[in-house]
Amino acid sequence: MKILGLLLQHFGKFQNRKIRLEDGINVIYGENESGKSTIHAFIKGMLFGIERGRGRASLHDTYSIYEPWEGPGQYKGVLRFESGGKVFRIDRNFDRQQKKAELICEDDGEELSIAEGDLDLLLGGLTPAGYDNTISIGQLKARPDQSLAAALKEYATSCYASGNGDLRPEQAIRYLQEQKKAVEKEMREALYEKQRERESVEQEASYIWREIHRLTEEEQTLEDRLSQAERKEPGPEEHKRLVDEIRPAKWRIHPVEILIFAAAIIAAFFLFPRPINYLIVIVIFLACSVYVWNRLKVGKRKNQSLTEEFPEELLLEEEMSEERLRWELERIGREKKDKQIQYDNLQEQLAEMQTSGKAERALEKRNQALQTAILRMNELSEVFRKRLEQRLNEEASKIVCQITGGAYTKIRVEEGLHMVLLKEGDETSPGLRRIPMEQVSCGTVEQICFALRMAAAGILQEEEQPVILDDAFGNYDEERLKHTLKWLAGQKKQVLIFTCQKREIRLLRELGIPCNVVEI
Repeated sequence: MKILGLLLQHFGKFQNRKIRLEDGINVIYGENESGKSTIHAFIKGMLFGIERGRGRASLHDTYSIYEPWEGPGQYKGVLRFESGGKVFRIDRNFDRQQKKAELICEDDGEELSIAEGDLDLLLGGLTPAGYDNTISIGQLKARPDQSLAAALKEYATSCYASGNGDLRPEQAIRYLQEQKKAVEKEMREALYEKQRERESVEQEASYIWREIHRLTEEEQTLEDRLSQAERKEPGPEEHKRLVDEIRPAKWRIHPVEILIFAAAIIAAFFLFPRPINYLIVIVIFLACSVYVWNRLKVGKRKNQSLTEEFPEELLLEEEMSEERLRWELERIGREKKDKQIQYDNLQEQLAEMQTSGKAERALEKRNQALQTAILRMNELSEVFRKRLEQRLNEEASKIVCQITGGAYTKIRVEEGLHMVLLKEGDETSPGLRRIPMEQVSCGTVEQICFALRMAAAGILQEEEQPVILDDAFGNYDEERLKHTLKWLAGQKKQVLIFTCQKREIRLLRELGIPCNVVEI
């Protein structure tokens, strides 16, 4: 991509300010507070938009900082650029009430859609974070942040694995982890259902076992009773006699005795004179009553003693016969056998529950496959990360070696973008010497960060992008600035250098490097 021109219609301090840009190196020169950083922010805003913050954050966000000083309702601008041999124009209105973004191909007049990703395609997938950490260096922002490390890690596996970046390993790992969680949840639910079913079967088996125990006790009792009945069963005559004795007599007081009592009372009444006859009748009546009461009491005690002596075998109306005992014993035996069959079936069912079923084995196999895939993907990610790290180190080392004039030949970028310099040793200490970043000057640190950014841009970005530098060379000495400008000119990229000094212009002319100077 190459930026052709800017039109700051209403942006910050500018109104209808046009800036024409060319191939190669463009130097935007201006004194302090002339608006260089405003133009830098304008380029990013045109490419990616500007969102207004909320609450207190909106007081000092980019939207508020660069809101037009006059006519805030006309917060807009135009950026023209070339991509793929065609010229495009971006028209944006940043005002929150009239917000609008249009992308038009000037060659054929076709209107494209920014919302549907057409601009992203033209930018080669360049994101705001990638823009800030590679091709765009703001004032005092030479060191990239950790989002560049994340982008490099993602790029490592996506490009090395698929060759074209279509594979996104982080997304693949997240998908696999989500699938694994779903399978584990299904396994837990299946285990819970199996446990609930097992508890139900165990409860039923326990109930049947108690029933078998109860039937066994009843069976033993009946067998004892049947054995006792067989040993003590009386003969027919004895049985009849005992029954006759136990059965209550039809007449406990004989009718003749009653007639005798009545005759004695009548005779006493008529044979003896009054009132003695009344007394004698009363005495006779009381004597008869005592006699009757004693007869009744003796019969009752006799019945009770016989009933206690023969409680089950002799009472025909209340007790069970031997045949009924045998029938009841057979019935209990059949019921006990059925219960035992049910209990054995339940025990077999519990034994089967101890082993995993087909569905459970399938879930376990799938869970193991997902875990293996996650581990394999992480291993591949680490392998590809190391490959990218080596490539990044090689590219950054070439740039560092050139812009430092050979003072430092190698740079190593470690985990988390921690960087160290490697310098050739001398006769006393041959080999490479490791130099931490804390031991070098601020200018050297900025040069290392510049090399890292340029190397990352060459790796991550599919298309050539302009390099935008806002007062990025303040700590460079002239010698290293010359080397840096030579390197930039040799890359055949469009370069935008924002500066408040004329040193860059002078050195470019001394080096014979053509440049387009824009004064603001």
